Formats: sequence, C-alpha cells, structure tokens
Amino acid sequence: MQTTPAVKITEAEWEIMRVIWTNQPATSRFITEVLSEQMNWKSATVKTLIGRLVEKGFVSTKKQGKKYLYSAMISEEDSINALATDVFEHICATKVGATLANQIEQATLSRDDIQLIEDILQKKKEQAVEKIFCDCLPGQCQCHNSYMKENENEKRIVRH
Repeated sequence: MQTTPAVKITEAEWEIMRVIWTNQPATSRFITEVLSEQMNWKSATVKTLIGRLVEKGFVSTKKQGKKYLYSAMISEEDSINALATDVFEHICATKVGATLANQIEQATLSRDDIQLIEDILQKKKEQAVEKIFCDCLPGQCQCHNSYMKENENEKRIVRH
C-alpha cells in the first residue's frame, strides 16, 4: 500500500473508500447496497466513483468471473493522516494548537482516546518550543495585519 495519497478524493469518493476499507475486496453491487439507502445512489453512480478512484490510484480492480473486486491501494489511516496534514498545511502555524483543541473539544472520545492524547501531549510538552511563529505570507493571516498597515502608511507618506 502507498504511504500518502498523491491526489485528493472527494467527499463522495470517501464514502466509497470507507466501504472498501471495511469490506475489501468488495464488489460494486455490495458497495451500492451499503450506500444506496443512506446516500440514495444508484449502481451507475457507485461505478463512476469507483472508476475515478481506480484512475487516481486509490483502488485496484481484480476480475473474478463476471464481476470485479475492488481493494484499497492506500490504508484508511494513511488517508486520514494525509487529509489532516493537508488541513494543517493550509492554516497559519499559530492556529494549529487552537484548531486541535477545538477538534478535541467537539469530538466524542473514549477514556482510552483521552489517555492516548494525554500521553502524546506529555511527550510533546517535553519538546515544546516557547513560541510558534507565523509561516504565512503577508496578507494571508491576521499575524501580518500590523505589518501590512505599517507598510501602507509608509507608502502613503512617501507619495505625499
């Protein structure tokens, strides 16, 4: 299996992948049965989405008689980690901690989940830096607002 996805998948494709991860190898008929009631998808829709996932390299096909069996080419854990990493790469570094805290606050967690998070946080605390610095370009986040205002004021002064 691959370690990280090279391309992104849509929300609809995620639904297909979840069925494949849980039941692989799976037929398109089985995937349709699982998703038809909740998603109201027809067989043609499922087959189109599977085809896209095959083209993207997330799913492999194996012909068995008249049917095809579909298996994941990337693990669910790797996919989830890649998705989370992608989200954090698109926000200001100074907001990562608050974003994680918000997600933890809103999630339903077991006692074991909480213990795992506490253990990880204890290890992270030993390696923690004093301050996180913004890694955005000027104009991409609030960290740079004072810089932009100062820069605009300087330009106004130069023009007069």
